[in-house]
Amino acid sequence: MQDVHTASGSEPRNILPQKPKKPKKAYFKLFGTSYKKNDSLVGIGFILPACVLGILFIFVPIAISLTYAFTDMDFTDVGIRPPHFIGFENFRIMFAEDKIIWKALGNTFLFVVVAVPVQLAVALGLALILNMKKLRCNTFFRWAFFMPVMLSLAVTSFLWINLVSRTGLVTVMLEKIGFNMDKLLLENPNTAMGVIIFVSVWQGAGYQMLIFLSGLKNIPPELYEAASLDGASPAKMFLSITLPAIKPTFSFVAVTTLIGAFKLITQPMIMTQGGPDNSTYTMSYFIYDRARNGGKGLGYSSAVAFFYTIVMATIALVLRKLTSGDNTEAK
Repeated sequence: MQDVHTASGSEPRNILPQKPKKPKKAYFKLFGTSYKKNDSLVGIGFILPACVLGILFIFVPIAISLTYAFTDMDFTDVGIRPPHFIGFENFRIMFAEDKIIWKALGNTFLFVVVAVPVQLAVALGLALILNMKKLRCNTFFRWAFFMPVMLSLAVTSFLWINLVSRTGLVTVMLEKIGFNMDKLLLENPNTAMGVIIFVSVWQGAGYQMLIFLSGLKNIPPELYEAASLDGASPAKMFLSITLPAIKPTFSFVAVTTLIGAFKLITQPMIMTQGGPDNSTYTMSYFIYDRARNGGKGLGYSSAVAFFYTIVMATIALVLRKLTSGDNTEAK
């Protein structure tokens, strides 16, 4: 410590060594949460391209489609007719005049109610089989179960058209065991939707199987060993250990499969063109068909698409709520 005298002879003052100031950390707050600026800028750089693409190809088309829903916009021989605002006329036609939309909605719900549970059960069953330690040729079976997923829906549809045709393998086998095949499966209103459900489950279950399998691999084997020592049966272990442990996985798979089922269009478009007697006419096909061939125009199809989006979102949220829960997996 030093005594320093001022020029005017006043009392000496003490000069203490000052501690170096620590540099301020670069933080910013958003919605009451603090974030590091450097880390946040890196993260923003990674997600920015996805956000831009999402805005351009998801949110902007949704906004444009919603705008068209209140117009009479339509395709003509020379291009697109300029839209004119007509208010809620498209929605009035949809709910009061168009009867086929309710047939298409019923067919879609039939497909969802049957195909989604069956596909989830098949996928989970295949995953349980592949998760067995004693299973030989595990890699072969994994590829065999996943192989249909690698085929496009168009290729799968044409493949099964040939299999259920008059000279197809499925038709011949059914005739051999005594079924009356005067009317082919895809030509019968009572069986056409069943064929589409079977083809969809056969083609898509392998994808859900892999997701279930990844969830099963994360379950500690010690839980099964302890349950086995306590004398628990395989069914008891499945209900008490396996299902609770894969509940987050099951919720994700259920919601994504449900949304995919609601968007069914390729199989009925290629295999049946919505027939016979509109028995395979789904909502997605209805929206496309009304825009191109139905005579009611792009504006009407946009109104139907808006209504259908609300229906799908509501059901998906309800299912997510029912299947979600404590995301803590068994330890």
